[in-house]
Amino acid sequence: MDIKGKVAVVSGGASGMGLEIVKRLLSLGAKAAIFDMNAAAGEAVVAEFGDSVMFADVNVTSEESVQAGVNATMEAFGAIHICVNCAGIATGSKTLGRDGPFPLDLWQKTLAVNLTGTFNVLRLCAEQMAKNTPDNDDGVRGAIVNTASVAAFEGQVGQAAYSASKGGIVGMTLPIARDLSTIGIRVNTIAPGLINTPMFESLPAPVYEALSSTPLFPKRLGRASEIAHMVTSIIENDYINGECIRMDAGLRMQPK
Repeated sequence: MDIKGKVAVVSGGASGMGLEIVKRLLSLGAKAAIFDMNAAAGEAVVAEFGDSVMFADVNVTSEESVQAGVNATMEAFGAIHICVNCAGIATGSKTLGRDGPFPLDLWQKTLAVNLTGTFNVLRLCAEQMAKNTPDNDDGVRGAIVNTASVAAFEGQVGQAAYSASKGGIVGMTLPIARDLSTIGIRVNTIAPGLINTPMFESLPAPVYEALSSTPLFPKRLGRASEIAHMVTSIIENDYINGECIRMDAGLRMQPK
């Protein structure tokens, strides 16, 4: 798919990896709709980039909220060709800890945002993608990229809910790709490792240095720009479909 002239929806696009993805898509000539709940950050992106980007205050767990965001995107840009799901939360609690069993409401919230939220956004974007005129002779109408985590494969102590939510994203990638193949929509997932975000920069220096040495090679945290590069590479390469791609520099997480 040629990204130039296309319209992308990026959930969680107001900050972190999502924001880097938005910026890269814009640099390649796309327009972007940011679905996020951080209105101040979202509007700041709009102020910086102007008419090529819009912000919608979207709660990914709500069908009505996502549908309103999709409607606003269609009104502003007339189509949706790309969907990138970055919205998510990181939670932690032991299955049985000092304060008792894992709080069920925390379990449900984690899966609601990370797993159900991802599916909620992509299914409603796919409905609009199906209306697109094919982009090329392959019949491409859309591309979806979801964000999982290496925790889907090597969850650490206290990550039962987070790992389950990210493992669910990995597990649903191929079935959804199969579902949408008949209408020319590809579906892929990336599984980042330790990516340098503002959260990491706030850590004490010894902790930051220890985490930076964990990957196999190169011995550093990943950059959000590297994630964004992979996302756009997946979008541009029509022969990548139904895949989960780890981006972790050979990292294998330890129990804790």
